[in-house]
Amino acid sequence: MAVDTTNRSETMTSRERVLAAIHHQTPDRVPIDLGGNQTGIHKFAYQALLDHLGMDGQIEIMDAVQQLARPSEEVLERLRVDTRYIAAGPPDAFDGTIRVNRRGNRVWHDLTDEFGVVWSMPDDQQLYMDVSHHPLAEATIEELADYPFPKGDDPTRFTGLRDKARRIRNETPYAVVSGICGVIYETCWYLRGLEAWYVDLVTQPEFCEALLDRVATYWKDWFRLFLDEVGDLVDVIMVGDDLAGQNGPLFRPAVYRQIVKPFQKDVMQYVRSRTKAKLWYHTCGACQEYIPDLLDNGINILNPVQISAEQMDPAELKEKWGDEMVFWGGGIDAQHVLPVATPEVVREHVRRHLELLKPGGGYVFNNVHNIQAGVPPENVVAMYDAAYEFGVYE
Repeated sequence: MAVDTTNRSETMTSRERVLAAIHHQTPDRVPIDLGGNQTGIHKFAYQALLDHLGMDGQIEIMDAVQQLARPSEEVLERLRVDTRYIAAGPPDAFDGTIRVNRRGNRVWHDLTDEFGVVWSMPDDQQLYMDVSHHPLAEATIEELADYPFPKGDDPTRFTGLRDKARRIRNETPYAVVSGICGVIYETCWYLRGLEAWYVDLVTQPEFCEALLDRVATYWKDWFRLFLDEVGDLVDVIMVGDDLAGQNGPLFRPAVYRQIVKPFQKDVMQYVRSRTKAKLWYHTCGACQEYIPDLLDNGINILNPVQISAEQMDPAELKEKWGDEMVFWGGGIDAQHVLPVATPEVVREHVRRHLELLKPGGGYVFNNVHNIQAGVPPENVVAMYDAAYEFGVYE
């Protein structure tokens, strides 16, 4: 059931609301988000939501690896979403065709990305893609110099981007948010393989530094043109690399600080020097230990705020870091509540977490990460309606 908004008086536009929140000021209500690469909705959950709402629409896949749908304007308006996304594309010369191949007794959908990493999804599930080929799995440090990295500053990536950002800024009330970019450390393990990358961090850190340098150079080139195009129009820039798992960091924080962090910080500081947009960092898991590092890197916003992970209690996060870090997400337990609870329980869960995270601003509402396949559409509606109902500041 939709929330009755007959007597609701909003005093801010969506953009004003988002800007107030990310500047640690109190808006009229908590801003609401949906539609990004790490704050989106799986195509199966989206189709169920369309059916539940009685809406028609062709599903457009905005992220092939995660199989995320691009929400329609009608859906975004129904859920009272305050953000609208822009994203650069691949260069014109890139062939991103997803090819259907048979291996063994299964049919697979295969995508080779710009870095040469192959992502594959079984046809009989179609939930998401996993890496099936790491092109640098056997490479030596000497061979890195000859590997054909993509050109970050190919201008055809950004064709039409400024016009789209300007339209959102000038013709709509919404905040302008970028798609995910600046993926530095994760790109390295996509190329190398996760286990091999972790071994490299300990046994041959010079290889890791050489690879990180190539990837960071790509992203600095990419950001140079991106910021030339829309650095004055975008409100939030989303970057990120997963640094933590359910129970703690994925690898030793000392190794992160010695090897990975300098490259992240260099790129983030470059972005900060070119735009007034706030920097949003995505890392899943128990990442509280890394918050001081992220702040030092120049990060303003943490996502997805995985409240079910170790040491990620929202009350503690807000108390310790709420004056410095904006929290974006964390609105409900996405593992144990959203997929399985009743709409009434979902509503109550959202209410409790808003009470903890919204005081004083510094909070944007969303689920923890993407809304996954199988989440009941009734729960999706209950979550967003509760965010609107209980997000009001007195």
